[in-house]
Amino acid sequence: MPQFEYTAKSRDGKNSAGFVDAADRRGAIAAVERLGLIPLNVAQRSDSAKARPKAAKGAKSGSSAFKLARPNHMSANEVMLFTGELADLIEGGMTLGNALNCLASRGDGQSGPSQVITALRDAIIEGATFSSALEKYPKIFSPIYINMIRAGEASGAMTDVLQRLIAHFERSHAMHSKVVSAMVYPVIVLIMGFGVAVFAITYILPKFQTIFDQMGAENLPAMTKMLIGISDWSKKYAIFLAIGIVAGIFALRQWIKTPRGVRKWDGLKLKLPLIKGIVASAIYANFARTLQSLLENGVPVLQALKITSQTVGNTVVGDELMTARERVTDGTTISGPLAAGGVFPQTIIDLIAIGEQTGDMPAALGHIAKRYENALERNVTIFTSALEPIMIFAVAIVIAFVAISVMQAVLGVTSGMNIK
Repeated sequence: MPQFEYTAKSRDGKNSAGFVDAADRRGAIAAVERLGLIPLNVAQRSDSAKARPKAAKGAKSGSSAFKLARPNHMSANEVMLFTGELADLIEGGMTLGNALNCLASRGDGQSGPSQVITALRDAIIEGATFSSALEKYPKIFSPIYINMIRAGEASGAMTDVLQRLIAHFERSHAMHSKVVSAMVYPVIVLIMGFGVAVFAITYILPKFQTIFDQMGAENLPAMTKMLIGISDWSKKYAIFLAIGIVAGIFALRQWIKTPRGVRKWDGLKLKLPLIKGIVASAIYANFARTLQSLLENGVPVLQALKITSQTVGNTVVGDELMTARERVTDGTTISGPLAAGGVFPQTIIDLIAIGEQTGDMPAALGHIAKRYENALERNVTIFTSALEPIMIFAVAIVIAFVAISVMQAVLGVTSGMNIK
């Protein structure tokens, strides 16, 4: 019968290790649990491992020495995958500790997700709550994630909470993808237009330089002189222009990181033509979905408003929510302070007021989210439809300017010839 090596923890948190005989790994885990232990890792011993345990152990450490990994890190997709698998295991009848142990045993112990899940499992074994264990990783698990888990612990509906978290993050990812996809096309067109302009100035224009020299600078058309001037200036100062652009972008990014800068930038995004509809729709939909998820899972309204203000994605809207939260502590409804601030549209104010009157705020927030998710799709379509001809026209202007400047000079040479 195969032999399995295990490491486990006792109920008082002490580590132990040993060997058990079982037909398969599932039977080995059951055998360890019958010993009154909580299995941490169970693996079958191979013949080579029995014969050369030191060599095998050394080979393992050597092969992983050069493995690139981000310790204690999980990407957003990995968090979603972890949440889905955890929900499935708990729904299948496993306890939280056993479910985490099952997920931890699947990993190699070296990758970031494996390390995080193992640490969460160990914290649960030592008696910590799941939410308090998640709080040790604020860069991985957002405040909404932690607070919804805390609400699930209080209500005993952990599976429902995990499923709602998955749905929430899938909706947020879908909205983010729509915004990103709306920016891809104009960026491509802009890069192509810039490339065409550089190609024309650096490659096409020098081909006609002999003609321009024969005509003399004083006889060149105004547009041709302008084009030559741009070309000469680019050759002399292109490096300084590139440095200036990079420095400007860096300075802008640093300024945006300051409290005043980020507020100005977020306010500007809500006012710029074309993109303001996309930005506002995404923010309002995110606000409604986040607050709806928190309230549905029993998070108190004051705490829900605070979490939403931190995750809404815009400081102007976030500050407005914090102001509304301060008014709510005085017994005021949410709709009143939001209406006074002038940041939220009247549609949102009216629907929130209806939710307050009916006592079903999550349903009202769900209607708001659907309305602005649909508005986001429309605004993305409008943005791409409007920007396409604008960008094409801009590129055409640049190409036409180069072509006309060159042709004017060429026509000037041919018209000056005495052809009989």
